[in-house]
This record gives sequence, C-alpha cells and structure tokens, in this order.
Amino acid sequence: MRFKLWTLISMLISLATVANAQEIDWQKVDHALNRKPTVAGDVHRYGFPRTDLTVTLDGVTIKPALALGGWVAFKPMHGGAMVMGDLVLLETEINPVMAKLIEGGLEITAVHNHLLRATPATFYMHVGGHGDPAKMAAVIHDALAASKTPPEASSAPSGAVDLDTTHLDQIIGTKGRSNGGVYQFNVPRHDPITEDGMPLSPVAPLGLAIGINFQPTGDGKAAITGDFVLTGDEVNPVITALRTNGIDVTAVHSHMLTEQPRLFFLHFWAVDDAMKLARGLRAALDKTKL
Repeated sequence: MRFKLWTLISMLISLATVANAQEIDWQKVDHALNRKPTVAGDVHRYGFPRTDLTVTLDGVTIKPALALGGWVAFKPMHGGAMVMGDLVLLETEINPVMAKLIEGGLEITAVHNHLLRATPATFYMHVGGHGDPAKMAAVIHDALAASKTPPEASSAPSGAVDLDTTHLDQIIGTKGRSNGGVYQFNVPRHDPITEDGMPLSPVAPLGLAIGINFQPTGDGKAAITGDFVLTGDEVNPVITALRTNGIDVTAVHSHMLTEQPRLFFLHFWAVDDAMKLARGLRAALDKTKL
C-alpha cells in the first residue's frame, strides 16, 4: 500500500515537473555552459571531462570516463530547477572555484578525494542549488573558468574496450555501455530517493546509481573504479566484500546534505583480471538492497 501511494505521488509530481520542464528555455542553459546536454526524462546533464589532465595511478593513465568526468545536472523543481553535480579539480583550483560558486549563490555539498596515490592528485567538489537554471549555469561556467577545465565541450578518443563485455554483463547482472574507452555500468537502487520532498529520478543522470567502470589495461586485465550508493547499514558489509576480493576502498562519504534516505558513497579501486574483479564487485552488490 505504501509503495502504491508513493507511486501515485511520484506520478503526480512527474506530471508537474514535465510541465515545468517545458517552460524552461534550455537553450539559454546550453549557451551559458557552452555545451549540449544528455537528456534523460526531465533531467539535463552536462559533462565537464578533464581532458586537459594526464593522471596516473598504479601505472595506469586514467581516461576521463574512468574517474575524471565532471558533470552537472538540472532537474525542474519548485518553479525553477534544482542543480547538482560533481566537479573534478586540482588542489590549487578548489578554493578559487568555491569562491565563485558561493558568490553566485550555489551550495558546496562536499569536497573530497575519490582516488588515492594518483599523480597529480584530483579532488571532487559536489555542488547544489535551486533557482533559475540559466543563471545557475552562468555561475557554474564562471566558477570553472577559475580552473583549467576545458571551456568548450571536448571528447577524448574513444579507444577500444578490449574486454569480454558480454561476460562482464552476465557477472554484474546488467547491461553496460562503452564510453571513451571505458566500459561503464549504472546499477540503480530501487528504493525511492528524495530531497526537499521531491523524488530524485531518473537516478543515473543525477549521480545516484551505483557506478562501476572498467578501463582495459591489456591481457584481460582492467583498472576499476566508481562508487557504491549505500544506506548506513550497507556500508561495512560492502567494505568487507570488496576487501575480501582484493578491491581497495578509497573513500566513504556523503555527496548531498538533505537527501532521504541518508546515503553514503563508497569509492573503490583495483587493477587485476577483469572477470575476477567483476566477481568481487558482484559479491559487494549482493550486500546491498537492490
């Protein structure tokens, strides 16, 4: 009964947000950010990959799609739009970018690492806000100008994904996709997630699906990274499953401030046989309430 009521409420809210989305001039947002979005449902997501950086870790040169893909997503909400995102920054860029975001009225919801031992070190600034989407987009554009993030949309050479992706799909339990030489999975949680009383969906473009990325390193091996989206009671069982299978846990933290249920994001890293790592990740997924 509770699920049916939630479904009805979600449908009514979705109808309202669709109407609101039609009123937003998305071309102004595109122009402010100087790039085109990927659109899923009523969410417009814009990518800011750090194609300017050469980051290495454990002998692997990290492709932007593996761990350097900054982004922001806009979702119509409350007569305007909500924005949330994750900006990839060097240490020296953090405070200049933060100052511009604060000056423009946006919120900083987290600053932290996702990787360990990488050269150069990269940090991840999560942002949020609500208001006129074009104005918020202009603030984000001006803030990123205080970093060396490429000002225009760019794409790195895709590169072949030299892995048995059919086998990976079978182990992980869902269909992945190739992106920029990386094989990516988005595994959504089935429990509803809200912020300020609004459903956060679709979850993948809003950064709320479990993300798993494989970058081939040759001879059937891969570097893996990503993040598990977990409730508090799932954190330590997932940590144990990953560590038991030789996968490093590199960070556990929040990305948002007022979401319900409270969520924790667990980042990981390993370089090994791709199928072995996939089985370890599957063991960790089995510790979640998907």
